[in-house]
Amino acid sequence: MKIGLVLEQLHRDENDLAQHLLRVSERHKVDHEIYHLARDLAKWSQQHVREIAAIAGRYGRELDPEPKAENTLLEKIREKGSELVGRDAEAGLLLLRDLREAYIKACGVSADWELVAQAAQGIKHKDLLEVAERCHAQNIRQMKWANGKLKESATQILVS
Repeated sequence: MKIGLVLEQLHRDENDLAQHLLRVSERHKVDHEIYHLARDLAKWSQQHVREIAAIAGRYGRELDPEPKAENTLLEKIREKGSELVGRDAEAGLLLLRDLREAYIKACGVSADWELVAQAAQGIKHKDLLEVAERCHAQNIRQMKWANGKLKESATQILVS
């Protein structure tokens, strides 16, 4: 069975998505909606990392249950940079780039969850399927948030 390999990749991808969302939140701290929602969405991915690690042992993979922590020094530098840049034109383009990247990463995670769900159905592993369905539902909300913010922000940022 290769499910363990997919779970390992999914673990990396969820960690990567969480890290990216935390960077987005810090980079755009002056936009309170972006800051708080990105942090909340990152917490979902961090919880997914824990859930993947908890079930991966059954499929031959020992994964770290602790999500990667963001470097606090980098966090402080990003926070100060966000305060200095504020809402100028370059900050708007950076926001679009960050949201696009979040959307792309969330889409990749979604594909991973689909693979896991299909495999779980195929081998009739109810526990794995439940984790996949629960986490994938939250991941879809992450995708929709990033896509929605792109649509909401694009015209104003690109036309102004």
